[in-house]
Amino acid sequence: MIDLYTWATPNGRKASIMLEEVGLPYAVHEIDISKDDQFSPEFLKISPNNKIPAIVDNDNGRSMMESAAILLYLAEKTGKMMPEDEDRRWQAMEWLMMQMGSVGPMLGQTHHFVAFNPGKAPYAEERYLNETKRIYGVLDKRLGDEEYLAGEYGVADIATWPWIARYERQTMDPNDYPNLKRWYLAVAERPAVQRGYDVPKRDEAIPIP
Repeated sequence: MIDLYTWATPNGRKASIMLEEVGLPYAVHEIDISKDDQFSPEFLKISPNNKIPAIVDNDNGRSMMESAAILLYLAEKTGKMMPEDEDRRWQAMEWLMMQMGSVGPMLGQTHHFVAFNPGKAPYAEERYLNETKRIYGVLDKRLGDEEYLAGEYGVADIATWPWIARYERQTMDPNDYPNLKRWYLAVAERPAVQRGYDVPKRDEAIPIP
């Protein structure tokens, strides 16, 4: 049994989708970031960086923070969602790292400046929206060459997809990126993704362009 500490954000959904895909039983503990639950002493023992998601593996008592580390840990624990081929495995790693270094941070800033604080910082709005467009273009090109980011579905897709699911908040139109849209819809059709998206349960429909 895995204890999952999470909230309904792109990073939180990475972990719940991964748990659904690998088929591990898990219990959900809601960390309401709108109420600063992430700063509670109990949660900080598990996630010193006060970020969700975090997990505790009750098989061995190990706690894990940082979403990419959680995905890699669960992939290694179950032998799923990482390619066996060495070349493909490293491709999965590099696209996972791109998500952590570019997709999440840059699209997150677009949420902050463009969606939540429009008109306050025109330079920041332009900067992060242009970077979001660039990232969408990089992903679209890759997905014109490969069905999934590392050739086969796995951790890189699980990490990236929840951020693209907020395309409306980023003021992006997936129809302008046909390869990315094809991939997005294919991932959205997966039952495990549909279950993991709604954790903690909010009955939120997956956005469909």
